[in-house]
Amino acid sequence: MLTLTGDPRRSATLLENMRLFLKFPFPWVRRDSTQDNETRPLLPKGDRDLGTAAVSESEDSQKALDGKPSPADKGGRSSGFSETRRGLPSQTTFSLSAFVLKYLLFLSNLVFCVLGLVTLALGMWGLVDKESFAQERIGHIGTDPMLLFVCLGLALFLLCLSGCLGSLRENVCLLRAFSAGLLAMLSSQVLAAIVAYSLQGQIEGSLRAGMLTAMARYQDDLDLRFIVDEIQTGLQCCGADSYQDWEVNIYYNCSAPGAQACGVPASCCVDPLENGTVGNSQCGFGARHLDEFSVHSVVFLGGCLGAVARWVERHSGAMWTVAIISLGIQVLVLFASGRLLEDIRRNKVAWQRGSA
Repeated sequence: MLTLTGDPRRSATLLENMRLFLKFPFPWVRRDSTQDNETRPLLPKGDRDLGTAAVSESEDSQKALDGKPSPADKGGRSSGFSETRRGLPSQTTFSLSAFVLKYLLFLSNLVFCVLGLVTLALGMWGLVDKESFAQERIGHIGTDPMLLFVCLGLALFLLCLSGCLGSLRENVCLLRAFSAGLLAMLSSQVLAAIVAYSLQGQIEGSLRAGMLTAMARYQDDLDLRFIVDEIQTGLQCCGADSYQDWEVNIYYNCSAPGAQACGVPASCCVDPLENGTVGNSQCGFGARHLDEFSVHSVVFLGGCLGAVARWVERHSGAMWTVAIISLGIQVLVLFASGRLLEDIRRNKVAWQRGSA
């Protein structure tokens, strides 16, 4: 037989906590009208009012947990604990469509969150591996392609992380931040398309300057070298406007000492394998010493800017299709986020009305 000793306040609190969390109906604290005097805790005479109040509060709390109204509730008075339990439901009631939207939003953001994290890690690995943060190279970090990977990966990771956690936890602040970020990204893409269409001349000048910068740093940055080689090999071009643009490179400059002087990279060669199985990295050496008729059979003469323009013109239909599908997906995700926010707000209003 368990007996109550010590401070009656602590004893009553202990019994209350044990009943609430263990949900075990101890018979010696149950208040029945037929056993009122026998089953109450043994308290000093001066503290019986305290014991009665504790037992009454215990009854109200237990009935609130069981979903049954207490006598105090019927009379218009309720204990603080009962009111808290009724005002804060333990689980949100969503419709099937809201449930599907919630977890579709969570899974899609989770996938893009992982993709952004991988992109960020790849960019940081590239910068660290090339020692781009070294004092002698920090000045050229703005033209490093890996910096673009870092910025895109970080932005994608933070945006999708807010959407992922916000949808999973039904957090209004995170969902609003995600919706605002997605709306800003969507608006920036539309604005960039309008600007690109209206400022084609300036964009061509920027592309030319970027291509010449990449050619000047061809031997210094492996990423830029890879990009230039892929463009020249894939589009069968050489230089920005012509193969003579390789004069900007200090190693291929005609005044430079060494075998590469007045030459071009092997990616400019018409037949870099020279009918063999192993590529000849010296196939473009001295090519700019030759006359135009002779050099035509050795390297590509046309520049890559014109080749890029022709490639875009040929594939404009596919590019527009991809752009429209991408914008449509972003609009659908934005709509799903707004719908989930509306469902959360509706349930919150229902809670407040139920607790009133």
